[in-house]
Amino acid sequence: MKKRFFPFLALAAILALPFCALSGCGAKDSPNTLTVLNYGKYMEPEVLEMFEEETGIKVEYEEYVTPENMYTKYRAGAIDYDLICTSDYMVGKLIQEGQVLEMDFTKIPLSENLDPAYFEFSQSFDPENKYAMPYFFGTVGILYNKQMVDESKVDSWNILWDEDYSGQIIMADSVRDSFMVAEKILGYSLNTTDEKELKEAQDLLIQQKPLVYSYLVDEAQDEMIAENAAMAVVYSGEAGYALEFNENLAFSVPKEGSNMWIDSWFIPKTAKHIENAEKFLNFLCREDVSMLNFDYVYYATPNVKTKASLDPEIQESATIFPPTEILENCEVLKPLDDVSNTNLSILWKEVKSAD
Repeated sequence: MKKRFFPFLALAAILALPFCALSGCGAKDSPNTLTVLNYGKYMEPEVLEMFEEETGIKVEYEEYVTPENMYTKYRAGAIDYDLICTSDYMVGKLIQEGQVLEMDFTKIPLSENLDPAYFEFSQSFDPENKYAMPYFFGTVGILYNKQMVDESKVDSWNILWDEDYSGQIIMADSVRDSFMVAEKILGYSLNTTDEKELKEAQDLLIQQKPLVYSYLVDEAQDEMIAENAAMAVVYSGEAGYALEFNENLAFSVPKEGSNMWIDSWFIPKTAKHIENAEKFLNFLCREDVSMLNFDYVYYATPNVKTKASLDPEIQESATIFPPTEILENCEVLKPLDDVSNTNLSILWKEVKSAD
């Protein structure tokens, strides 16, 4: 089974692609163009080549690192994106701001391949399922090295504050994900906007900082595979990928609860090629295409036909496909109002700059 490349191989693959990944080049007004914005390493390059060959539509493909990066890039208005994939709470924020067009699912007939359960989860940010189509989902937990960590303690987020692991802890370089960990320890919702609760969470993160090896996102899995750290806060898909390369690794979703995330596609208000966007979304729902993306990204897919075609051991993996009892103990991130977002951003900058 093909897996994602390591960073230097991924870069080489991107540079070799025959489409405008990262550059946004090309004639924006061409009817045979589709401008896409997606997370980095979140689509098999072959999928884009196949779509271009089958439809004659030129894909202009750009990437970003965090939902906040995506928001800044989109709001800058320099490029008229036709299709964007991002996290649940950011989709919700853009829906609230009137920046998302309604989807016509009759133009995306293969969306019937997607499990209705994940449309139900999406109702936390898209109440009527009018604006977004699920792409991948999962949880956030602790990826740890069984040879370096006391396994009796990894059922709680508190282990990330254990001084025995000073300099061996990787935290998420993401404001919502890192604050989620502290909020769950304190017994708060990961969607809290209460200033007192957020300040308590910040205090915890500042207390933890001397123990932290690094704040990372995609690179965390590679650091764990290389055994450069004892544990890391990662997305479940990153954990599933890492487990394939190092048998000393394991994954835990702590008992205090976590984030059940859904990354989804939406058509932004800037879209000039809506029909092409619909064709691309339908293409992504095709079983063979969905399988290519699953093999590359290795996150849980909502495509029931793809899941049914996987090896039984993968279908039954609690890391990749979290069981109901874990999901029921998780929350989906919701968009915050502007004041709360600003407050949280300030608190996070203070964490990162603390001595």
